[in-house]
Amino acid sequence: MSGVEPNPEQRDLIEATEGLYLVDAGAGTGKTFTVTHRYANVVERDGIGPDDVLLVTFTNNAAEEMRERIVRHSEYGVRELADAPIRTFHSLSHDILDEHGHDAPTFLGLDETITGSTRIIEDDVVERALFREFVGQFVDDRPEYEPFFAALSGTTELLDLITELSAKGVFPDADGWYRDGESHLDGDLEAFETLFAELNEPRNGGSRQSRLRRKLYRYGENGTYLPEAPEKREIRGDGKRVPPEVAERAFEDDRTALKGFVHDVFHGYLGFALRRNYLNFGFLQLFAFVLLCEDRDLRERLEYEYVMVDEFQDSSAIQFKLTLLLAGTNNVCAVGDWKQSIYGFQYADVDNIREFDERLERFAAELNRDAERVTFPTSPVERKRLTRNYRSTQSILDFSTHALTARATKRESLDAEAITESITPLTADTDRDHSRIEALASEDEHEAILARIDAIVGDDAYAVEGDDGEYRVPEYGDIAVLTRTRDFGRDLLDTASEYGLPVAYEGGIEVFRTDAAKLLLAWLRILERDADRGWALVLEEAGYTVDEARAILDRGAYPEAMVAFRESLRELETFGGVARRVFDRYGREGPTADVVLETVQSVHETTTFTRGELIRFIEAAIADGSTHEVDAGAGTNAVTVQTIHATKGLEYPIVILANMNADRFPSTGGGASDVVYADPIGLRRRTVYSEEAHGVPHVYDDWRTDVLTACLPRSYDEERRLLYVAITRAESHVVLAAGADPNAFLESLPVDVESVDPDLSAFRPEDEERSPFTVDVPVPDGPASYSPHTFIDDAVFEGDVGGRGMEFGTAVHEFAERYVRDEPVVHEGDDEANVRALIDSLDGEKRAEVDAFLPLTVDGERVTIGGVIDLLHLTPDRAEIVDYKTDLTRHAEDEYEKQLSVYYHVVEGVHPDREVSASILYTRDGERREIDPLSEAELRDLVRTHRG
Repeated sequence: MSGVEPNPEQRDLIEATEGLYLVDAGAGTGKTFTVTHRYANVVERDGIGPDDVLLVTFTNNAAEEMRERIVRHSEYGVRELADAPIRTFHSLSHDILDEHGHDAPTFLGLDETITGSTRIIEDDVVERALFREFVGQFVDDRPEYEPFFAALSGTTELLDLITELSAKGVFPDADGWYRDGESHLDGDLEAFETLFAELNEPRNGGSRQSRLRRKLYRYGENGTYLPEAPEKREIRGDGKRVPPEVAERAFEDDRTALKGFVHDVFHGYLGFALRRNYLNFGFLQLFAFVLLCEDRDLRERLEYEYVMVDEFQDSSAIQFKLTLLLAGTNNVCAVGDWKQSIYGFQYADVDNIREFDERLERFAAELNRDAERVTFPTSPVERKRLTRNYRSTQSILDFSTHALTARATKRESLDAEAITESITPLTADTDRDHSRIEALASEDEHEAILARIDAIVGDDAYAVEGDDGEYRVPEYGDIAVLTRTRDFGRDLLDTASEYGLPVAYEGGIEVFRTDAAKLLLAWLRILERDADRGWALVLEEAGYTVDEARAILDRGAYPEAMVAFRESLRELETFGGVARRVFDRYGREGPTADVVLETVQSVHETTTFTRGELIRFIEAAIADGSTHEVDAGAGTNAVTVQTIHATKGLEYPIVILANMNADRFPSTGGGASDVVYADPIGLRRRTVYSEEAHGVPHVYDDWRTDVLTACLPRSYDEERRLLYVAITRAESHVVLAAGADPNAFLESLPVDVESVDPDLSAFRPEDEERSPFTVDVPVPDGPASYSPHTFIDDAVFEGDVGGRGMEFGTAVHEFAERYVRDEPVVHEGDDEANVRALIDSLDGEKRAEVDAFLPLTVDGERVTIGGVIDLLHLTPDRAEIVDYKTDLTRHAEDEYEKQLSVYYHVVEGVHPDREVSASILYTRDGERREIDPLSEAELRDLVRTHRG
């Protein structure tokens, strides 16, 4: 804000202290200024002190900022306000439980308690590791649920479901679901039928088929249903609309077993977390809510005379209900802006503010169903507005409103008039309006953005207001590049580093996808069992070519410096020590390496992970794309790069909104979960495992869920709000940037798009860092070493011979290894199911990943052929070698015979008293084919041929 005195709208809200208020506080309208002045005004009243006023916001930084501002505006000092209830919902719940709620879990039928030393898990990566550990125990204890787990592509999606249910106030007790939770899981047939009917209305006055019938054109195309599923013609009908009876037929399904499964996983995980002495943020709110519902005396002792909630558009259902339970009077003030609700992925519910009156009445009625918990009247609600913007020019404010009506796709149907009517216009506080609003597109988008940044810096046409109120030419530090996705920001940072431009990345990074984490993973794999996957990355990092690295791997003759480093790592006792030593050796330092190190140490401290389990944890973190906050600074005068989500509440003189590209913004979304919870269809599963249908074990798609989800509207509203938030971060100028395929948003906005061919020739790319290990292809001492793959003719793999790629094959082999070792498995498809069936059929000792080295004398010279046996099965009289192949054909079987012949002679030498056999398991269909092994003489001939 430019002034210290409140404007009339602000003054009106500051002085309106009694009653229910919903405040529409637009972007840049001095919301924090007004809320803190209102707080100061309330506590100045006779008989009212800070302990009587609850002020809730959504980040610890925001809470501290408000506390500091209140000190400046009121008679209370820092010390007096230190313990005042100016909190986030999470910290407030933690305080309630810490002081009053040790026995809160008993209300949900849990024997465990919350202790004074209970830890709060803030790291999603760490919690996912703990959840996998829980699932491993749960599967062992509850074998009846194996079919449910068999149908899941990943167990951690259940953790996401638990998090969502917690945010919506749906959770289990010992006997079922707490209060009316089950009704939410059952869904609402009437509401669904209304949705179904609207989508099923023929278009163009009845001349064209309904949108629903068109969407169901692909029914069954990308899935496999159980035999009882209806045919496509039954679902779509033969007219312009889907038969109305399909709505109830799809909706009605016995979900008793599914609800029981989710209940037991949820309730079991609550107990597991308490036994391991930790809670996550969602569980803090869950137990605080239960405690306040069940303990009337405590509720009355804790209730506040005044309650203010900031950023109310970011609240969840359970947070709305917590607000009501903590309010002792109707002096409740909710402040927010629906246009800035962008945290739906964290289960914030924009309807809390858009439908405030209706939800206030409904939630109060739910809480009062069996006892009076909300004691004040829920009406009338008075509305206030803050409309004077102290951040941006009028041009930027006017332009930003177009974001809320921009089409996300070319075919999207949008009621722009209704949206426009719901927008509260903002008025700029400044009279000067020199804003440049531009757009550019280039095949080299990163370079184009950097070139535009270089052109802006020092150009008076992009003048910005300085701290003294005078206008000056812009510097790098005046510019922020905002992106929808983190990967674009990281790539831009890398490109800027190449050209020496000062750019700093702030916000969430998938740290386990960085080079530092991948290096650590490689060395952990080497320590675990000298895995080729680890050596390959380390050799690549050192600068070896693919052929050189393959030669080293075939011989097993690694560079001496690397071997010495491996041995030094083996002497270390902790994972954190290994990580630190690896990062020191490679010169990996700074915030990203620090976060990886801290996370690895945290996992070591909070779990019982072995090194192999830590490897799988990092692999899962890479697959999940889990993020951590990392600030990659580049000095004070540097361009800031952030995701749009990270810029909430911030402002910059110049904003470049980048990556305005199709399929990137708006986001196309991630993969659908196998267990779905959504209004109004309730709890559903997309997949079901059956061993009886069609006579083979298989994971089938659920036709009902496919139909139901087709009826749910795809809403891009939150993506439009993200676009709005990004534009309203700008004070003076906005530049939108796209690549070769601009998105529909950019095409909808009233701005001309300039085609750009960037020129960065004035900048000199910096030299790349070199690995600490020198490139030196070793000549091994002693016998020559070969891999069995050395002798396989690669020509058999040319053309389309039914291969499915190295990544797929690696995943199947890793599944098999974990299953033999009785370790948790994450994913199981048809191939993995066939591997499991074979392993289960073997009743002897089973060994996975067995090293096998065959010494031979060829023309007077000793050579060694070494490899790894996938599975060795030993009984008192037999030794069976099994090698997994994911090929779809038998095209290369003769070549694979060479590989298995080596293993055959190794095992025969080790177990001369057993009958030895070697076979290939084709994992696609489970066929097992025994090979006729080559003799040792024939293997010698292969060596001679290879030598030429």
